Amino acid sequence: MSVDETLGEPVPSTEVPAEELPSTVRYIGSMAWVREPLDDAVRGRRRVIAPPSTATIGTPAHGAKAALKAELDQPNTVFMMGDNPALPKMPERPTLGDFFRLRFDAFSTSHMLQSAKIAKDRGLDENVVMACLLHDIAVAGLISSDHGYWGAQLLAPYVDEEVAWAVEKHEALRYFADESVGYSYPEAYIRYFGEDYDPPEYIHREHEAARKHRWYMTSRLVTINDIYSFDPAAEVRFEEFEDIVGRNFRQPAEGLGFDGSPVAHMWRTMIWPNNFL
Repeated sequence: MSVDETLGEPVPSTEVPAEELPSTVRYIGSMAWVREPLDDAVRGRRRVIAPPSTATIGTPAHGAKAALKAELDQPNTVFMMGDNPALPKMPERPTLGDFFRLRFDAFSTSHMLQSAKIAKDRGLDENVVMACLLHDIAVAGLISSDHGYWGAQLLAPYVDEEVAWAVEKHEALRYFADESVGYSYPEAYIRYFGEDYDPPEYIHREHEAARKHRWYMTSRLVTINDIYSFDPAAEVRFEEFEDIVGRNFRQPAEGLGFDGSPVAHMWRTMIWPNNFL
């Protein structure tokens, strides 16, 4: 067990010992593997974890599916379905806090918590604080590409429309300076993407449209309070925002993923991220 320094909660290790990786998939490391029988595994079976196409297409891992399927020829071997014993088990009715504690990676969690704390300490409106707290929720638990749009969809049934809009539009606004409010193009992006990077045309269009919207400043404040080089030693806890979340997040009684909303399946995907189907 290890301790998540951001949340102060013990979480099981997600490291996979090399000896648990069969030779057929060893070369792709943690992108795909066969989980050998563990004490807490379902019926003691070997379980094959197949990587999703969105995360692997265009990489060597995408070609591993045939090799992984061949693993099923071995006795007592099945594809991973249901709870992965390498992950903390989610409650029956998961809350937003449960996802922060049990599913979101520590790096992204710390980033969002620090961004929200900066906004809160500056006395900004609770919609801005919420947008900062949730702006990278898709990166933290689902998918990085176009994460503003994925994040806005995840949140739309549960937050004020302005919050979801701000999360979506920060996807484009972060690439464009607005010196009138003190926002410059992040130096980190030069390192990440290169000096000559130019976002695609749809991002340019989204930026121009967002600049004319009545909620422009809400989303712009997300980028202003976003932190592109943050302190890894800083400790900000989700509990600091529980009152704000309680007032501004419509937690379903059935639990996120089980309320029948149009995005429930996306929350379930984060509960069981390694399911084959």
